[in-house]
Amino acid sequence: MAVDMTRPAFILSLGSEFDDFLFAPLGEDGNGMRLSVLSALARQDVDPWQEAARLAQLPKETAVQRLVSLIAGLPGRSATELGVAAERLIGLLPRQTGPNRVAASAVAGGVNRSRMVVSVLLLVLLLAAQCWLIGRQPRMTIDGPSMPASIVAMQPVLPLNFGQ
Repeated sequence: MAVDMTRPAFILSLGSEFDDFLFAPLGEDGNGMRLSVLSALARQDVDPWQEAARLAQLPKETAVQRLVSLIAGLPGRSATELGVAAERLIGLLPRQTGPNRVAASAVAGGVNRSRMVVSVLLLVLLLAAQCWLIGRQPRMTIDGPSMPASIVAMQPVLPLNFGQ
């Protein structure tokens, strides 16, 4: 059974330098579903883009070992097969050295930052809407002609000779 693995538009903008790695096939799971690195990492409750950025920063041997530990649960694979697959997959990552390591860290945190920016924008929008609604309410003065008649009728009327 072939599964079409098209990429949603929002994913395309998230660390596209990791696409070759994340969308590389890993085989099938126990149910015959085709697995990519992205789906295998997501099943481990690991953010695929952050993990790809971390792996790209590690020395190759360390990155291979880390990836083997993450995909070790794949059915029907020996440790040797997992090691070969991990080495092939790590080869698909952009290698980060020197000042470029900072750029990879920025990509890894990009997803969390974008969520924070969206949250702050929503908060600002809600506060602006509340201020706008408060500003639209009619203002009421206690003294003066703009006081509603219902309030005027409720005020007690004292006799002129009160207190004499």
